[in-house]
Amino acid sequence: MSTKELGRLEVLLKLKNRELRQSQAADILDISVRQVRRLLKAYRCSGAQAIVSKQRGQPSNRQLPPGVKELALHLIRSDYPDFGPTLAREKLVEKHELSLSVSSVRRLMLQEELWQGKTRKQKRVFQLRDRRSKEGELEQVDGSPHAWFEERGPKCSLLHYVDDASGKIKAGIFAPSETIWSYFDLFKIYLRKHGKPRAIYSDKHAVFRVNKSGALTGEGVTQCGRAMKQLGIHMIFAHSPQAKGRIERSNRTLQDRLVKELRLHNISTIEEANAFLPTFIEEYNRRFSVLPKDPTNAHRPVHQDDFDSIFTVQEHRVLSKNLIFQYKGDFCQICTERETYALRGARVTVREHQDGIVDVLYKNQQLLYRVYGQQEKQHEVADSKILNKLVDNLIANNSCETRVRKPPLNHPWRRRPKLSLTC
Repeated sequence: MSTKELGRLEVLLKLKNRELRQSQAADILDISVRQVRRLLKAYRCSGAQAIVSKQRGQPSNRQLPPGVKELALHLIRSDYPDFGPTLAREKLVEKHELSLSVSSVRRLMLQEELWQGKTRKQKRVFQLRDRRSKEGELEQVDGSPHAWFEERGPKCSLLHYVDDASGKIKAGIFAPSETIWSYFDLFKIYLRKHGKPRAIYSDKHAVFRVNKSGALTGEGVTQCGRAMKQLGIHMIFAHSPQAKGRIERSNRTLQDRLVKELRLHNISTIEEANAFLPTFIEEYNRRFSVLPKDPTNAHRPVHQDDFDSIFTVQEHRVLSKNLIFQYKGDFCQICTERETYALRGARVTVREHQDGIVDVLYKNQQLLYRVYGQQEKQHEVADSKILNKLVDNLIANNSCETRVRKPPLNHPWRRRPKLSLTC
C-alpha cells in the first residue's frame, strides 16, 4: 500500500472504533463526508483490500490506441531512420497526421533501439551572457563546413547570420568554401533585407581579422574589416566558440534538421539549396526565435548604390617615376595625357571586383591603365579552410600525369638480342 492509502486506513480504523466523527475524518482526508461513508462501507465489507486502488496492475487509460504504435514504428523505420525523436515526431504530425507526444516517440525509439540517448559528460561552466535587448544591435556570423548534401553532392559551407536578441536567422547562403567573396555575397543579402546592424560578432577567421602579429605590410585590417568600417559597422571578435554559443548551437541544429530537409526535397546542388534556404529559414525562425526585450529595431538604412564599390578587394599601390605599379605579378602603367610628374609617387587604390575587373582610382577618380608585362607568378597563400580542396585538386591533376606508360614496339628494350642456348 502507498503512504496515502496507509493514512486512509488509519483514519478509517479510528472511525470504525468511533474515535472520530465522519465530519472530522472528512477534514483529515480532505474529502467529502459522502466519500468517507463510501470508504467506510467498503472497509467493513472487504477490509484493508478495499482501500487499494482498483487501477493498480491494470493497463493505463492513456496508452496509445491499438495499431498506432506499430504504424509509427513502421514509418520511422522506413522514412526517418536517423531522425531524432523531436524531428521524427514533427514529421509524423505534419505528413502522416499521427498526433503523438515527443516522449511517446522517444520511448518507442528507445525500446526498438532506433535511437540512443546521449550520455551527458561533465562540461566546463561558462558565464552566461544576457541577450541584447533590440534586434540589430549584435549579429553573430559564422560558417559551417559540412556534408550538407550527404553523398548526393559535394561538401560545402553554410554561411549565416543569427540575431543575438531574437535568435532569428537573418540571412544565409551556401558556398563552396569560406572566402571573402562568399561573405561579401552574404553581407549583400543581409543589408538589402534588413539594413545595417550596430555590430557583428565573429570568430578570428582570417577573413575577418589579421592574425599575424607584427605584420609589416597592409593597414592592419582585412578586406571584410575595411568594408565594415566603410559601412559604419563595428566588428567584435570572440576568443572561443563558447563565447558565440548562439550561432554554434544554431550550426548544430542546422546540421541535423537542414540536412534531412534537403534529403526529403531531393536537393543536391548549391544553387537548389540557396533557392530552398529562405523557406527553411522562415520555418526555423517560427519555431525557435524568441521575442526581444525591446521591440524597437536597431537597424540603420543603407544605400545600395555603394555596394559595387564597397564589396571589392582594395589595395594601395605607389606609382613609380614611369607611372608603373604591380598587382598580382602584372606590370601596369597609367595612361594619362597630362604631365607625368603630377602622378609620380602618387598613392592609388587598386579595386578588384568579383567578376575579375580591376579599377585604379586616384582621389576617387578612375584612371586608365594598360598591362604591358607579366612576371612569373608565385603560388598564393592557401587558407586553412580551403587547404583540403586544393590538395584534392592537386591529386586529381597529378593522377593523370603519373600513369605508367607502356613502351612502344620499337623501343630499345624490346629490341634486345635473343640468347641462343646450345647443348
